Order: sequence, then C-alpha cells, then structure tokens
Amino acid sequence: MSFHPIRFPLDIALGAVGGPQRLTDVVTLASGREERNSRWARSRRRYNAGYGVKSKADMQAVLEFFEERRGRFHAFLWRDALDCTSRNDGAAPTVLDQEIGTGDGAETKFQLVKRYGASFDPYLRPITKPVTGSVILAVDGSPLAGGAFSVALSTGIVTLITAPANGAVVTAGFVFDVPVRFDTDRLDVELSGFDAAVAPNIPLIEVLDE
Repeated sequence: MSFHPIRFPLDIALGAVGGPQRLTDVVTLASGREERNSRWARSRRRYNAGYGVKSKADMQAVLEFFEERRGRFHAFLWRDALDCTSRNDGAAPTVLDQEIGTGDGAETKFQLVKRYGASFDPYLRPITKPVTGSVILAVDGSPLAGGAFSVALSTGIVTLITAPANGAVVTAGFVFDVPVRFDTDRLDVELSGFDAAVAPNIPLIEVLDE
C-alpha cells in the first residue's frame, strides 16, 4: 500500500456528505447513571462521495479514480469544503490563525495543528497534508519570509531556519487536505439515464497514519 498525492475530483467532492467520527463506550449502570470512555484520542473523518455524482461523466471519473487506487489499497487526498483552512469561518488564512508551538531557543520543528473549541477542553487536530504554498508563519506576530522555513507536505511539520527565542509564540495559517482511502472494494453503479448515473454509496475514511 502507499499514499498517492492526488486529490479526489473537487467538483464531485463538493456534493459529498460527511464529517468527524469518534468512538465512545457508554455503559449504563443499574442506577441509571452512565460510565463513558473515549477510545480514540483523535477523531476520524468519514465521507460519502456518492451524493456528489450528478452525471455519467462524474461516475466515469470516480470509476477511473477508484481503479487507479485499487479500491481500498492506496490512500489519497480529499478536500473537505467545510473544513479545509486554518480559519474556522472559511476566510483566507492569516499568520495568526493557529498557535503551533512556543520557542525554547533550540527547537526548530513544529507540527501544524488546528484548534477546535474554546478554553474548556479544546481539541488539537494534527494537520498532516498542507497544500503546497499555502503555509504562512509568524513568530510573536511578525510574519516570516518564505525562505525562513520549509514545510514537509507529507507530515505537516514546519522547520524554521532559526530557532525561535525562548517563550516566542509560533503561529501559522494554511490550507489543507485530508488523507483518506475508499472504505469499499466494490462500486455499485446505476445508469439512470442517457447521461445520468447514480452511485448511492461511495464511502471514504480518513487514514490517520499517512
């Protein structure tokens, strides 16, 4: 298996449905009270791309993409139109969007993350597939030039040429994709008209270790 750095067709992805999934065990006691245990430290996205198929041409594009990925075998990139930037409002990224670390005078590598929630119990989601050329950084609010850092597009780790001073806050803005794979080895396609096709179920699941 491998990861293919190619994005699922955007026009079809825009019609898809899906979002984050968590796994929680809930045990109801004899008293009626509950014991709850969260089994996953990270959420995992699931999508159904079938809702985005509107024509025979769309279905042919999905079929070709599916075959090249060998079904569930190879992972690829997915654009989640609702959640694909460092901003929660969908606006263009800025260098102050997400805090990704604090300098200690020696560390130069920082993982891109996106924060969900406020001060009560925020979730920090590692961003591992930033879009080429989209990452912008600042140290203590001062933007860095593009040559002052590099970005690993396969992991989302940024490396600064100069280590930030002790206590300096490193912030970032970015656009990102989600690494996913097909969650089926079978496509059921229905030709509903001369130029229309229906594929009611094309499940995709996020691959956390890519």
